Amino acid sequence: MRKPVVDYRQFRLRKLRDPQYSHLLLLLGWVGYFALYFITENFIPRESCYSVHCRLDDLVPFCEIFVIPYVFWYLLIVISLGYFALYNTDSFRRLSIFIIITQAVAMTIYILFPNRQDLRPEVLPRENFLSTIVGMLYAFDTSTNVCPSLHVAYSIGIASVWVKEKGVSRWWKAFVVLSAVIISMSTSFIKQHSVVDILAALPVSLLAEGIVYGKYWRSRLRRGSAQEKAA
Repeated sequence: MRKPVVDYRQFRLRKLRDPQYSHLLLLLGWVGYFALYFITENFIPRESCYSVHCRLDDLVPFCEIFVIPYVFWYLLIVISLGYFALYNTDSFRRLSIFIIITQAVAMTIYILFPNRQDLRPEVLPRENFLSTIVGMLYAFDTSTNVCPSLHVAYSIGIASVWVKEKGVSRWWKAFVVLSAVIISMSTSFIKQHSVVDILAALPVSLLAEGIVYGKYWRSRLRRGSAQEKAA
């Protein structure tokens, strides 16, 4: 069994600034995010939000089964941050910074360009357990501040970090990448996001990737160029 790189049994709040625990300070980014989320949700009227829509949205059917990957996203965040906190604090930092960057960019957009989507069906087409879950999701997760989609941005960040992680099976990496794709699709199929929201998350994620992994990609490019010259 793999041994954790940090012994959290010795952790106390007063030790938060100690080098072995300092990576946990990045979790404070979630506090800032939820504070801004509360402000944007309660002080920006829905009527002042621009409605995001494209023709593709009308072609995507409502499919309640996609609520499963949509909700799995929450668990995937916990699994990823928990694993890296135990076994690779550098990857924990990178994923946390990736998430903070996407949160900051998205919140800036939500404030400067308030938006919403009007895609939710007034009456769910089927009555079953999954539709009930969708209804509950609609109740606590509003349809404002949706573009870009953080569901998509986080999923890309999680997949990016896992793919680069050493000592992890290819099957798990493939599972995470596939999960990221299906989670991104699910946002549209349960009518929680427009296709525009999904596409808007791509440049935001690319920005975060460049900041977090710029040195990694430059090194890969230099290595590739050196191999081509050697050949």
